[in-house]
Amino acid sequence: MKTRKVPMRMCVGCREMKPKKELIRVVHSPEGEVSVDLTWRKPGRGAYLCPREECLAKALKQKQLERAFSAPLGAETQEGLRQAVAALKKEEADGST
Repeated sequence: MKTRKVPMRMCVGCREMKPKKELIRVVHSPEGEVSVDLTWRKPGRGAYLCPREECLAKALKQKQLERAFSAPLGAETQEGLRQAVAALKKEEADGST
């Protein structure tokens, strides 16, 4: 039986390679909007983050997302990303109990 290759992506925060399904995709749409893409299907340039606040904080501090998208991130976009990571972390904690 043939095994499928697991797609790997690099977290822009910690710079570790992880399976794509374990990461959050942040997408910069053709219209210029930055949002979290939990379906991995939205059109646009994608960057990947671990669902950890430390990785998001490091990516924002080092401007890794701005570099990946070649565009500045606004304060409200950064806050939206923080809320999305916090919600995912809470959802994961609720699901594991």
